[in-house]
Amino acid sequence: MKDLLAALCLVAVIEGLLLFAWPLAWRAMAAQMLQLPPAALRRFGGLVLAAGLVGLWWARH
Repeated sequence: MKDLLAALCLVAVIEGLLLFAWPLAWRAMAAQMLQLPPAALRRFGGLVLAAGLVGLWWARH
């Protein structure tokens, strides 16, 4: 549970850093994502999820 909380906090730090350092670029990216169809967003989310799981498995083994 401690590792999960640490991982969630790290995600918040990274998201906050992106918003703090490049707010206009983040806004432009979000606007572009709104134009994508839901299927494309779902595929992208699946790819990011898979990459995260592979990275987590690699880091733990």
